[in-house]
Amino acid sequence: MRVKSSDAKLSQQVPEILFPWRSLVVRGDGTLRRVKRDWVIPPINVPENSRGQFPEELVRIHSDRDKNRLLRYSVTGPGADQPPTSIFIINPISGQLSVTKPLDREHISNFHLRAHAVDLNGNQVENPIDIVINVIDQNDNRPEFTHTIFNGSVPEGSKPGSLVTAVIAVDKDDPKTANGMLRYKILSQNPQSPSSSMFTINNKTGDIITVAAGLDREKVTQYTLIIQATDMEGNPNYGLSNTATTIIRITDVNDNPPEFTTDTFFGEVHENMVNVIVTNLTVTDKDQPHTSAWSAAYRIIAGDPSGRFSIPTDHTNNEGLLTVIKPIDFEVTRSFMLTVEAENEVPLARGIHLPQQSTATVSVRILDVNESPEFSPNPKSIKLEEGLPAASLLTTFTAQDPDRFLRQSLRYSKMYDPANWLEIDPVNGRISTITILDRESPYVKNNLYNVTFMASDNGIPPATGTGTLQIYLLDINDNAPEVFPPEMEMCEKPDLNAINITASDPDLTPNAGPFAFELANRPADVRRNWTLNRLNGEYAQLRLRIGSLASGIYKVPVMITDSGNLPMSNTSFLKVKVCQCDLHGDCIDMERIIAAGLGTGAIIAILICIIILLVLVLLFVMWMKRRDKERQAKQLLIDPEDDVRDNILKYDEEGGGEEDQDYDLSQLQQPDALEPECVKVGIRRMDERPLHHDHRYPLRSAAPYPGDIGDFIHEGLTAADNDPTAPPYDSLLVFDYEGSGSDAGSLSSLHSSLSSGDQDYDYLDEWGPRFRKLADLYGEGDN
Repeated sequence: MRVKSSDAKLSQQVPEILFPWRSLVVRGDGTLRRVKRDWVIPPINVPENSRGQFPEELVRIHSDRDKNRLLRYSVTGPGADQPPTSIFIINPISGQLSVTKPLDREHISNFHLRAHAVDLNGNQVENPIDIVINVIDQNDNRPEFTHTIFNGSVPEGSKPGSLVTAVIAVDKDDPKTANGMLRYKILSQNPQSPSSSMFTINNKTGDIITVAAGLDREKVTQYTLIIQATDMEGNPNYGLSNTATTIIRITDVNDNPPEFTTDTFFGEVHENMVNVIVTNLTVTDKDQPHTSAWSAAYRIIAGDPSGRFSIPTDHTNNEGLLTVIKPIDFEVTRSFMLTVEAENEVPLARGIHLPQQSTATVSVRILDVNESPEFSPNPKSIKLEEGLPAASLLTTFTAQDPDRFLRQSLRYSKMYDPANWLEIDPVNGRISTITILDRESPYVKNNLYNVTFMASDNGIPPATGTGTLQIYLLDINDNAPEVFPPEMEMCEKPDLNAINITASDPDLTPNAGPFAFELANRPADVRRNWTLNRLNGEYAQLRLRIGSLASGIYKVPVMITDSGNLPMSNTSFLKVKVCQCDLHGDCIDMERIIAAGLGTGAIIAILICIIILLVLVLLFVMWMKRRDKERQAKQLLIDPEDDVRDNILKYDEEGGGEEDQDYDLSQLQQPDALEPECVKVGIRRMDERPLHHDHRYPLRSAAPYPGDIGDFIHEGLTAADNDPTAPPYDSLLVFDYEGSGSDAGSLSSLHSSLSSGDQDYDYLDEWGPRFRKLADLYGEGDN
């Protein structure tokens, strides 16, 4: 680019760009040489937001070839013929390049155009040259913070220089110029406690740090800072500014130990109570509620060596709940003096120690209650031989009253004695028998018999305690042995078969086996038919002495003696069933088969069930018949006019429809042509409903001669009008002659010569309940 010297006025206002072609170079000897030019056009700087008159001239493009010919100039590229178009224009004759509107660097910071020179035929006469137009930045944008409100936090007690948070602002202006260089500062701090400059900010990075000590959450929970960002490197005269808010929350640390609200707490609890709250221990803690630095943990440091108390924490209000976890005996200890300490769940901050207020004293008073008497030992065990006679003294079973300071009296009673063998003296607790003790009783389990006694004091209210007496019964030989099993089966011809029997004795060894077995001497046929051989001390073998025996049931007396110190003998009967046997030796007689079926009791029960079922069916049938009779009687007692029921009543059709159009016209044309049978018996009207099933219709006479159809129809019409049973059907009817007159006369009062007052209607009362209403209506006329 160069300024053309021939145009002095233009050279002072608009620079000129000359298309490169050739240039003169001075040699070393002072001569000139023309060389080809290849210039690099420097960028054109245009300030943004220009307020000049538009179009505003920027530069003139010129080619030195326009001396011999006419040229045309043009520019291409974004901003010219490409979007955004028409920002730059060029005069095609003079080559004057101009801008048409103000430029915005924040939108487009530079434009790359290409200039062209062609002749009138459009032929290129110069190589295109590149033109770069830079938009010069101006300070036309304020700084913008990325957030309206910034949040930060810092622990209380932090040292100066602790990082809190950072703020960030951006400026759309050129960051390489002062227009986009920002500086930060704190405009205000609220509250200004303990000083007005608790924080500072790095003016370039925006980091906020503590600058003073004394941050205490318990005094100030948060600070609010107003931060200002200014461009032009913070120049207050030329720079543009903006502000944002920073909220700094002071986080809690455990710098406040819990402190009891009083030095001494008092409580009381009844003796023998557990899981009962004695008193509530209250503390204060200035740390943030419901945090580990606020929650208190309590412990007993003195006064409870046996561990009868514990202090859990109520996390809703941070109170300690002094609780009894082991029973306390008033007669042993009447009061406790506990020393308790409260700490936080997390350790205290460095340099903080527990004050004296974190320790307190708890005075606990134990209240006396009327305690239950206690048997000792419980249970109490004794050993006795069974068979002890009644009124025998067994032992003394007494209880002690734990309330030894009250000097209460005790009384004894029996609470549980399943066999009712014992009694106890209500004053001194002596236990004696009221019947003989039997070890073989079903109430004795494993030789032990348990009886429960109760002791009651005379306190208000009285207290009771129970004790168990365990009696171990020693066996004596008081039961004779019995043959076992009591029933056996044997074949009529036993061959070599035999029956093995043993003995059962409720007594224990040595008062039971071994046993001695022997057949009784009577009746005499026992020893003649049977033989009994002792196998060992427990078993004996019964055999037939004869070859066979008739079927039946035989009772064999067997005498058995036990081995007690004083042996006991007993003769018991063995029931032997002799029967016919199969090849396997099993009974096959009918009695056995019947026994395998239903028993007599089962058959009787089935028969009783059948009889009960038949009786129920008969009663049901009788009830149904009686209900039908009652229903019919109720219908007779109902007044027909009052018998209004929600039923659908079906009426006869009134005729005139399609079904009534199908009739025989031949009857009108030739009445005499009717069949003789029809003339004799009459034609039944099929379109009316008879009142009774056996109603007989009168005969209708035929017309006197075929031509008198009109008289025939008139006669039928008259008969239909006088028929009270005929509904008014609108259809063609075929009529028979119904006769003239009636023996009963007219029933209408209009044609009657007598007044209704002359009639006697008392006979209607005799016709039943259906005519009673009619009798009432006509009877009212007399009144």
